[in-house]
Amino acid sequence: MEILNRIHFQNLRGDMFGGLTAAIVSLPIALAFGVASGAGPVAGLYGAVCVGLVAALFGGTSTLISEPTGPMTVIFTAVFSQLTAADETYGVTMAFTVVMLAGLFQVIFGVFKLGRYITLMPYSVISGFMSGIGVILILLQIPPFLGHKAPKGGVIGILQNLPDMITGINPIALILGAITLAILFLTPKKIKRVVPPQLVALIVGTAVSLLFFSNVDSLPRISDIGEIRVGLPNFQIPYFTPGQVTTMLFDGVMLGMLGCIDTLLTAVIADSLTRTEHKSDKELIGQGLANIFSGFCGGLPGAGATMGTVVNIQSGAQTPVSGITRSLILLVVVLGAARFTGPIPMAVLAGIALKVGLDILDWSFLKRAHHISLRGTLIMYGVMILTVFVDLIVAVGVGVFIANILTIERLSNLHADTVKAISDADDDLDLSEEEKELLDRGEGKVLLFYLSGPMIFGVSKAISREHAAVSQAKALVLDLSDVPMLGVTASLAIENTIQDAQDLGVTVFIVGAAGKIKQRLEKVGILGKIPQNHLLPSRVEALRLAVAEQEQTDGGSGSFTASPSLA
Repeated sequence: MEILNRIHFQNLRGDMFGGLTAAIVSLPIALAFGVASGAGPVAGLYGAVCVGLVAALFGGTSTLISEPTGPMTVIFTAVFSQLTAADETYGVTMAFTVVMLAGLFQVIFGVFKLGRYITLMPYSVISGFMSGIGVILILLQIPPFLGHKAPKGGVIGILQNLPDMITGINPIALILGAITLAILFLTPKKIKRVVPPQLVALIVGTAVSLLFFSNVDSLPRISDIGEIRVGLPNFQIPYFTPGQVTTMLFDGVMLGMLGCIDTLLTAVIADSLTRTEHKSDKELIGQGLANIFSGFCGGLPGAGATMGTVVNIQSGAQTPVSGITRSLILLVVVLGAARFTGPIPMAVLAGIALKVGLDILDWSFLKRAHHISLRGTLIMYGVMILTVFVDLIVAVGVGVFIANILTIERLSNLHADTVKAISDADDDLDLSEEEKELLDRGEGKVLLFYLSGPMIFGVSKAISREHAAVSQAKALVLDLSDVPMLGVTASLAIENTIQDAQDLGVTVFIVGAAGKIKQRLEKVGILGKIPQNHLLPSRVEALRLAVAEQEQTDGGSGSFTASPSLA
């Protein structure tokens, strides 16, 4: 497997312009996410630099832009506040150790080729937890948007203190936040193609603050970023404490999984825009290495970012050179121009992050979910509520469990109709004329037990329900010709059926047991209970033999007994 991403310089001009444009988009978002996380703006900047550079070098998607994203920032914010509250001395280091652990788990996912499975979850679950993350990000921006510091307790603390924050609102912060949102929502598309509205909002909001609201004693004070230390990052050496190691591992898995989902969904969008195909497992390895490096440098965790990726592609980028260019431009900003970001008001950054939260909400599905599926709607809102008020992993786990149970129930009900016990030619099955004649000759004593489709564990009940019909027969023909997959539970149900039949003296024939179906029957031990001459390739052959044995037995002794080989 190639180590580096598909790097070449045949589209240098387009890649350089795409990287420059993506850097301009990334700068205000990185600052906003750094401040929102509690780790500071420099953590957002170094996250954008480190994640973007390493992911571009070692990832598996040519045009993907990786940086701190809304979902990753929301989870890291909770991790950062929890660990710093638990350990004032080493809490920050442990928080960035979680980022490294998340990267390590992503590398493991990629090495074991789990990329194709990570996004295999119902859309209602994905929509619910993404919208829940959007709600959390919006709620986290309310305090700085209204001119307050974030209260303790996360989302619950913000909701509890919301009445006090509204009554004690800082009008200057509200004005600056409103100006920011107005620019983000109202900027014409023609201007958006030239300059990102986030950068416009950052510049205009800061300019308004400096021109009209600074050094005016009669006006309330507003918070700004403050001085950012310029230079190399403070490298973080991984640190654990016995009391927090379990929590840190759990948070690392959660952060890593979310980063995988976020990245691979964005990679699919990039594929659709460029008509290319990304390498999922290689992308996960690249993202994992990127987050390990970012955590080591004290940067936020990151993933594939939809906005940056789309802007990058639309600007003409075709190779990872654009992602490398973007990171190097941001590095220059961190090392040389960060000192100029100090006057940026917190309310402006809150407005930018709040708009990101609104964009994360899955408005398309929220509007029409109740028309598509009531069950899907309930799952989506349930996952959203659990995400906001309980925990992301709990939300996804509960959502996937319920969705899968409902799906299995639906499939089981569908496949239950494919389990048929047939004793005459009038039953609903496509039989040949000879097969119909043979069943008529059996006079109800030859039972055809027909199975079709995948035999998942939910079908075992349907198999068990046919036991009553077996007790009335003298010969049982079990047809597995149309069964592509036989689960363990269904196999055991078939074994019980065969055992019950043999206990009643019923002769058993098995039809169409080949390949993996035959291997499963052998492993369960079913084939050892059936004579070799009763394992037949076709249904008509089995019916001929069953009817012949029945007629022979009826004609000879007047009673139908088991085959001599089973006696």
